[in-house]
Amino acid sequence: MGNALHLENVTMQFGGVVSVNNLTLDVPENKIIALIGPNGAGKTTAFNCITGVYQPTNGLIEFMGKPMVRNYPRGKAEKTYKGENAKTYSNDPVISPTPDQITGLGIARTFQNIRLWKSMSVFDNVLIAKHQHAKQNVFSAIFRGNLAEEKRMRDETMELLVEQGLDEYKDELAVSLPYGLQRRLEIARALATNPKLLLLDEPAAGMNPQETNELTDFVRQIREKYDLTVFLIEHHMDLVMNISDYIYVIDFGSEIAQGVPEEIQNNQRVIEAYLGVAEEEE
Repeated sequence: MGNALHLENVTMQFGGVVSVNNLTLDVPENKIIALIGPNGAGKTTAFNCITGVYQPTNGLIEFMGKPMVRNYPRGKAEKTYKGENAKTYSNDPVISPTPDQITGLGIARTFQNIRLWKSMSVFDNVLIAKHQHAKQNVFSAIFRGNLAEEKRMRDETMELLVEQGLDEYKDELAVSLPYGLQRRLEIARALATNPKLLLLDEPAAGMNPQETNELTDFVRQIREKYDLTVFLIEHHMDLVMNISDYIYVIDFGSEIAQGVPEEIQNNQRVIEAYLGVAEEEE
């Protein structure tokens, strides 16, 4: 098996601030890979570059072995660029897909702050995501030739809700669900797009220990059931260490360590990044 995702020299600069600096990493197929680091380290910015929310200032992102995003500093950005490898991709065409195009390729994500359609029912939140791969067009809609397709999507939506233990809430507004179930609904909505790669941005945020343990089992189950690759950002170290096959650590936008969980737990540089370095007494 190859890599589901490959980042190479990815840099994201906002004005004079380099949020992600020359980040290179691999996410192998069917593995659970974690990206960790202190608050403000650039983790969500990296996710936003992968999913088309931001166009990186520089770098290459490949999905399933093919270039998906590529850019290099141009114009004003070239003059103010503070990152590395500014000319590496300057002879290649820029590739800048939109978020919906990236979703269509097979990448789905959740967000640090839950982004459900809160005024819609649980059922409709998942059904709308199903339309990403709907086999219909304007003519089938006009002549009501899409009834079978609509029934298929509604049936699959219900199956997904049953699988995720959300069927009893199908008619409730998303905003009315307890926090842990909202998280699960957001993941179910991501699964409805039939992804090959699932990006989870702090899925355990705001959860109590029991909910976190349930989430750990849930992520393992969906990885196996849906033959997924999972790339996650998380601050709950127990979850990260229990679930990850491999971990990348960044601080101030740059990688400071990578390895299996045991290696990361004992890495002095990682410990210092999280806890800070005490000043020596004179």
